[in-house]
Amino acid sequence: MKQRRWITVGAVAVATVAALNAVPATANRPYDPTAQSLGALGQRHGLQVGTAVDLAALNDANDPQYRRLAASEFSSVTAENAMKWESLEPTRGVYDWAAADQLVEFARRNKQSVRGHVLVWHSQLPTWLTSGVADGSISKQELRELLRKHITTVVSRYKGKIWQWDVVNEAVSDPWDTPSTLHYKGFWAQNLGPGYIADAFRWARAADPRALLFYNDYNIEAFGSGNPADDKSQFVYDMVKGLRAQGVPVDGIGSQGHLGTQYGNYDTLQVTAALKKFTSLGVATAFTEVDVRSELTEAVQAGNSAEINPRLQASAANFSVLMKACLAVRSCLSYTVWGFTDRHSWVPGWFNEPPQGMATIYDENYQPKRAYHELKSDLIFAGPPYVLPRIAPKPRR
Repeated sequence: MKQRRWITVGAVAVATVAALNAVPATANRPYDPTAQSLGALGQRHGLQVGTAVDLAALNDANDPQYRRLAASEFSSVTAENAMKWESLEPTRGVYDWAAADQLVEFARRNKQSVRGHVLVWHSQLPTWLTSGVADGSISKQELRELLRKHITTVVSRYKGKIWQWDVVNEAVSDPWDTPSTLHYKGFWAQNLGPGYIADAFRWARAADPRALLFYNDYNIEAFGSGNPADDKSQFVYDMVKGLRAQGVPVDGIGSQGHLGTQYGNYDTLQVTAALKKFTSLGVATAFTEVDVRSELTEAVQAGNSAEINPRLQASAANFSVLMKACLAVRSCLSYTVWGFTDRHSWVPGWFNEPPQGMATIYDENYQPKRAYHELKSDLIFAGPPYVLPRIAPKPRR
């Protein structure tokens, strides 16, 4: 990725539209937008359409289709696990950059942008860190310095190569947690207090003045009661508003978009309203980890089409709702699916009581599902005056 590519995204979109529209159409060779990739169609709007990448699948010589689609179908990539702390520094003081470097190089070769995921999260931390805090061998003061060093080291290594960083991930509780009143949760809040969030953004900005810095979370696709005690979207809104008022360089809010067909999900206007409200803070927005899982009942597992088809249709509708909302709001800069094939999806390994799956836009045999085609049609048929090229903020100093 070229430095400052995010600044010229509008120009890229205009140029791409011109190029697409300039394809000579004849009776024998008409222009067919359905033959374009999701990434190419997204560029018409200045929108990056990306995927999380499983490095093991990418390197599997027996599964070349995964690499081919990851390279050709998307305009941005995110490391599914390779940039998390436990992967980068499994032994204290010894970094293993191989997988993360490989992804960045893969993106460079394929002219893709990179979303960095993730600098600070309470999960997938190295054992030496969590056990050291638990047994008292790592003090709170030392822990803060270790966090500063980690952020600085990682962001500095990829300076100029990462378009968006998920700086802090999932810092806010859910209404079903204990206590039910929303609060800052997890390892970092428990050990450093909520001030670690502002610190993390400031350290990341110092290491890379040009990357866009995001707060990332789930269940913030729409607003509910408007009460920060039980409305997670409102809590995140108030948090980011407060951080920016303190001069903290938060450039964007990432809504993960992990949905399920068994739930009462949102309509396009609800999600659009949420994106616009976040945008009113002066930040960019993005959908960062989109998938739509379904319960794998015995009938589904037996191949009962009467059970499977409604789930595929509901999945497609949910993917499409998020895409249409993103297209409608010019601050929404990217739409990333969290894995693109059921063959390599995190969902079955995580949601197993009851079993869940069918969460991505390609099936296990790399055949595109209805959801893939709905996303493609959203990108093809959207245009002025309601869908315009993206507007990216300048990174906040």
